[in-house]
Amino acid sequence: MNTFGINLRLTTAGESHGPAMCAILDGMPAGIHADFDTLEEAMRRRAPGGKFGSPRREPDKVDILSGLYRGITTGAPIAFLIRNRDVRSEDYESISTVYRPSHADYTYQARYGHTDPRGGGRASARETSLRVAAGAIAQWALAPRGIDCAAFTMRVGSEAIPSEFVDFSQDDIWSSPVYCPHKPTSDSIEACLHSVASQGDTVGGIVGGRITGLPAGIGEPIYGKLHARLAAAMMSINAAHGFDYGMGFDGCCGLGSELNDVFDPDGHGGISLRTNHSGGIQGGISNGAPITFRVGFKPIPTLGRSQSTVARDGSIAILEPRGRHDVCALPRAVPVVQAMARLVILDSLLSPKL
Repeated sequence: MNTFGINLRLTTAGESHGPAMCAILDGMPAGIHADFDTLEEAMRRRAPGGKFGSPRREPDKVDILSGLYRGITTGAPIAFLIRNRDVRSEDYESISTVYRPSHADYTYQARYGHTDPRGGGRASARETSLRVAAGAIAQWALAPRGIDCAAFTMRVGSEAIPSEFVDFSQDDIWSSPVYCPHKPTSDSIEACLHSVASQGDTVGGIVGGRITGLPAGIGEPIYGKLHARLAAAMMSINAAHGFDYGMGFDGCCGLGSELNDVFDPDGHGGISLRTNHSGGIQGGISNGAPITFRVGFKPIPTLGRSQSTVARDGSIAILEPRGRHDVCALPRAVPVVQAMARLVILDSLLSPKL
C-alpha cells in the first residue's frame, strides 16, 4: 500500500539510502496558486538536524516535475522528488546481518524475503518527507477556504502541557525548539530530551492536532468516517502507536450527562455547541466545531547503547549503536501529523455530495 487517499491520492516511492524520494499527488484541483514559501517552510520543520534530531544533513529541496504552469495547478498529477544527499550506507554494513529490536527488519524480511537494510529502507521515516511536501501542496487549496490544520508537541515522557492551556497560535508552536506552544512545558521537554540523550536512551511522546475553519457536513458515514480516515492517516506514520479524538479514552468511562455536547442556536440561524467533547466530529461527519485529536508515538527503538538481539542466521548477537538517529520521534513528527491532516481534509472536501 504505497498510495494514500481517495479523491486526492498520494503515491510515494524511494528508500532512505536510495538516490531520491519521489511521489505523485493526483487529484489536486486546477487553478490553485502555488505558495513555495509554505512548501519550503514545511520541509525545513521536518528536516533532520537540530538539537535532538538525527545529525544527517538533508536540504530536502522539493523538485516539482509536473502539474504546474506559471505557478498555478493544472489539474494534472503533481510529480515531485526529493534527492537524498547525505547518505552514509557504510553505517549499516555491520548491522545488516542482525534484526534490530522493535524495527521492521524482521517483519519486512518475513514478508518480502529480500529487503534493503540501509537506514531502514522503505520503512525509514525518510519517507515522511514526501508526505510533508504533499501536505504543504494540499495547504495551497485549504488556505483560501480559511481552513487551518495545526499540530504541536503535547507531551514527551512525563512532561505535558496543562489541560487548561488551549489558547495558542501557530506562531507559538513554531517558535518553540520542540514545537510545544506552552513555554514552561517546552523548556521542560528540552531538559528531558537532553537527559535521555545523555543516557543513550530514547523517549516517546504525544502530538496534539487541531483543525479549524472546517464547516459542518464534511465526511462520510459508516465506513468512511472522518475520524476513521484521520486515524488511518496518523497510524500510517512511523512510530505512531495510538490515536484518539475529542474526549478520547479519557472520557470513554465517564457519564453521558457530563460529556454530551449540548446544541444552542447561535443567533444567526445556525447551531453552536456549549462544549466540544466530540472533537468536532459526530457520526463520522464534521459538526463545525474545531476537530481535536492526539497521536501517540513510541520511543525510537535505536538506542545509543548495546542491545541483545538475534542475527539473521538465528544466532545470538549484540547490536552496537551505529548510524544517525533521533532521541524522540517528536518534534519532527509534528509537521508530519500536520501534513497528513491536511491531506485527509482536502481529500474529504473533494468528495462529491450525494
